[in-house]
Amino acid sequence: MKKILAMALALCMVFTLCAVASADDVKTYKVGVSIYQFTDNFMTLYRNEIENYFKSLETDTVKYEITMADGKNDMAEQTNQVQNFITQGMDVIILNLVQTSSADAVIDMVVDAGIPLVLINREPLAYDADGNTIDEAYEGILNNPTVCYVGADARQSGTFQGQMVLALDNKGDLNGDGKVSYIMIEGDPENIDAQYRTEFSVKALTDAGVEVEELFDQVGNWDQTKGQELCASALTQFGDKVEVVFCNNDAMALGAATAITAAGRTVGEDIYLYGVDALEEAVQLIKEGEMSGTVLNDAVGQSHAAVDVAVQLLNGEEIQNYYWVDYVMVDKAYAEANY
Repeated sequence: MKKILAMALALCMVFTLCAVASADDVKTYKVGVSIYQFTDNFMTLYRNEIENYFKSLETDTVKYEITMADGKNDMAEQTNQVQNFITQGMDVIILNLVQTSSADAVIDMVVDAGIPLVLINREPLAYDADGNTIDEAYEGILNNPTVCYVGADARQSGTFQGQMVLALDNKGDLNGDGKVSYIMIEGDPENIDAQYRTEFSVKALTDAGVEVEELFDQVGNWDQTKGQELCASALTQFGDKVEVVFCNNDAMALGAATAITAAGRTVGEDIYLYGVDALEEAVQLIKEGEMSGTVLNDAVGQSHAAVDVAVQLLNGEEIQNYYWVDYVMVDKAYAEANY
């Protein structure tokens, strides 16, 4: 009996030692993620995919503990979140900046703490001696081997909006007066995506020799309700003169679609409407003929690229400073074939 008890005790000790060894073999990385604003439709898709993709990469020996924070569109709030991430000893930080003008201070803070940083979605810009933005790589990223930016070139998204107008038989000139009269509903004016989408959607037309007339250009701050209000105001003010409605994102375009219907206008017949993001609701409206087109801002591709480079940083691997994910034009034919 004593031999049996001794053997049982020995087995228990072996199992206990194995369990301890197994637990010690599991490496858990702490990942801090701050999103500029949780209520943003596109960034909701993006942040959910970040969590899902990290989860899919877990193994028996590697785990990821994700702390997700809402910047509430307040740079002071987000700065506090980054400071908390540093205090909590995060192994890597993924950051969707509230204000890209604050990039220097935030990057320095994280780099000084020795934590790798992945900036996403809102690209910090380089500036000339007069403080104007220029099309050059941002030194705050280039000078730091553990800092990178993952995003898409917003010039491409704006260009694609314009190209979809050019693909129309009438090139957007519904009333035949020889010019395209448009309204523009912008996102955050400080955001480079908003700036480039605003500029390059129209530039695509003028570069092709199409005369344009800007009737209305207002800031909707990416918000659906604001998009509806601004579009309704423009339609009231300019009526049938409005031929094309450009929106910097789909949330504002969804609002504009509501305003267009309320005004008794019909997309595809007496007005055209374009957005960016390819949100599910927007794609459905395109299939139903209530939006003319959008541009896929690949939340899955970008979030996966961000997570992949974060994992590389956690593994001590060398990285590039910039990672780009292409946009895709989504007109009715593409929507019907791919969604």
